Amino acid sequence: MTALTIKICGIKSPALVDHVAAEGADLVGFVHFAPSPRHVDLDTLVTLLATARGKIPAAVLLVDPDDALFDAVAALGPDFIQLHGHESVARLADLASRGPKLLKALPVAGPEDLAPIPAYASIVHRVLLDAKPPKDATRPGGLGTPFDWALLDALDPAIAFMLSGGLDPDNVSAAIERVRPWGLDVSSGVERTKGEKDPSLISQFIARARAAHNALEKAAS
Repeated sequence: MTALTIKICGIKSPALVDHVAAEGADLVGFVHFAPSPRHVDLDTLVTLLATARGKIPAAVLLVDPDDALFDAVAALGPDFIQLHGHESVARLADLASRGPKLLKALPVAGPEDLAPIPAYASIVHRVLLDAKPPKDATRPGGLGTPFDWALLDALDPAIAFMLSGGLDPDNVSAAIERVRPWGLDVSSGVERTKGEKDPSLISQFIARARAAHNALEKAAS
């Protein structure tokens, strides 16, 4: 087995950047999307990226950005830009040639949602498989709800993906044992209230994820 990559997304303060890094996460994520309760403006983003630099790789989440916004964020020097909108494979191919490495979130609700994954995975650094939002949702993403992980049994095992959507300290061990993903992406599952992270929940999530992954490695050896 490969090492497990853990990303804590939706961080809004330098103190929490330091906490995430100190607890041993592999990636920290910042959201620049105004409708989100985790949104940070560009000035704050500069501060957060500066705090992360040299401590932990950082990703900035954008939703259907135009060229001007993508280029402005890329110029700030994040390690990754995570795209969470309706970006096509062709759009991603264009963006991949002009900025940092890309992560792409893809919604999963049924077997039909697996078909586009290989094409996206061939373009970006990693795909994140998230729960499909309700039809009346005003924001993308699973909104704190897991999807049926059994759907991923039909996915090409050669595709390395990050699992997202509804993960929290209580179900992360089961997720690792059932899905065995390349990585994990958590946001609302480590919050005390919507948009406000809880340092203790972040610590619990990382510790339990590492323990579950280590147990699998030990069993496989």
